[in-house]
Amino acid sequence: MQGTVSNFNEDTSGEVVLDTGRRVAFDAAAFAVSGLRFLRPGQRVALDCDEADRVVAVRILTMRP
Repeated sequence: MQGTVSNFNEDTSGEVVLDTGRRVAFDAAAFAVSGLRFLRPGQRVALDCDEADRVVAVRILTMRP
């Protein structure tokens, strides 16, 4: 799933608005898997989810040549 970061908290949890308009929260554990240190509102990300549709990883989308 892809979306835009709507908020990012000090505890490294946050929320993303998907391209469909649905809001999806992620917890600090899902952010820790990413290896990132910070996200800013408006940043585009991809979310990896498990079978229960819980976010397990947050990745920054990059443009490839």
